Amino acid sequence: MWSNPKFIQPLSTPVFTPIQSPLPQILSLTASSASPLKQCTKLSRRDFSIFTSSSLLLLVGSGSHTLEPLHMSNARAEKVGTEENSSCANQTPTKEAFLDVAINGEPVGRIIIGLYGDTVPFGAKIFSELVSGAAGVSYRRKEFVKIMPNYVQHGGLRSYGVDAELARKTGSNVAVDTLVNEWEKQNDNCSGTKNVATSVGIIVRDPSKPPPKIKLVARKGKLEIDEEEVGMDPNGTEFLIATKDSPELDASTLVVGRVLEGMDVVKRISEVKTVQENTGSPYFRVAKLIGDKRAVVAERGFNRPYLKVVITNCGLI
Repeated sequence: MWSNPKFIQPLSTPVFTPIQSPLPQILSLTASSASPLKQCTKLSRRDFSIFTSSSLLLLVGSGSHTLEPLHMSNARAEKVGTEENSSCANQTPTKEAFLDVAINGEPVGRIIIGLYGDTVPFGAKIFSELVSGAAGVSYRRKEFVKIMPNYVQHGGLRSYGVDAELARKTGSNVAVDTLVNEWEKQNDNCSGTKNVATSVGIIVRDPSKPPPKIKLVARKGKLEIDEEEVGMDPNGTEFLIATKDSPELDASTLVVGRVLEGMDVVKRISEVKTVQENTGSPYFRVAKLIGDKRAVVAERGFNRPYLKVVITNCGLI
C-alpha cells in the first residue's frame, strides 16, 4: 500500500537533517528514498539497542552523581532499618530469671528470660522483684490468661485483695507512670518493631480503652461536669511473651527482656485450646457501645485457655 506511487510520491529533498554523531550512520536520508516514512524507520533492532544504550551511558556520564536503581535504594533502606531494629531487639541481658510452667497440673518445662537492665532499668527491676518475690508477692501460682496467635499473656497480680495487701505491707508499689515513661523513651530510641519473636514485655497501657464518660453531676445546688472512667488501666504486673513479631503490641507493651531458653515451653502454651471470640455478634457490639458491663466481662474471657496454665515456681538465676 505504501509503495504505490499513486498514493505517495517520492520527495526531491530530504525531510530531516542528518544528525552528526560519532555513532555509525544508522539513518540514511537520501533524495532517492521511496518514502519519508521508510526513511525514518530504516533501523535494525541491533542498531536501535546500541543507540539506546549509548544514549543512556552518555546521559549518566554527563552528570557528577551516580544514579542508583530504585530496588537497590529500597534494599539499602530496609537494611538500615533492620540494623537499627536489631540493635534494640538483641540487647545484652544484665540479669536472668526463670519460670517453671505446668499445664493442667503437668510440668512442661522451664523458661529462662534475660532482662535488659541497662536500657529499661525500672521495668527490669519490677519484673525481677515480682519473679523473686522481693516485692512481697510473686508470679508463683498465677495463671496465663490469654493465648493469641502472636503471643501468650500472663494475668499478673491483682490490684486488689491479697496481692495488693501484701504489696502494701512490704512498702512496694508498682509505679505505672514510670513504666509508661520508659515505654515512651523506648519508642523514641528504637525504630521498627520492638515486640519481636521471643521478646518479653510488661503491659503498661490499654489502647482499646474508651475515653472517660462525661456526665453532669449536681453538687451543692450546682451542675458540674464530671468524668467517669470506663474500664481499668493495667497495674504494671501483666506480662506477655511474643511467639512471632507483633508490631501491634508496640502501642501497649514495654519490652524488658527476651527468652534465652524454653521457647518450646512457650509453644506448648500457645497450642492450648482457647475460648473463641464473639466480637462479630451484633448483640456484643451494641452492649460494648452502650458500656454494658456484661460485654466487658465476656470480652475478658475471649482467647482464655480451657486448661489451667500456671507458673509453679519462679526466681532469679
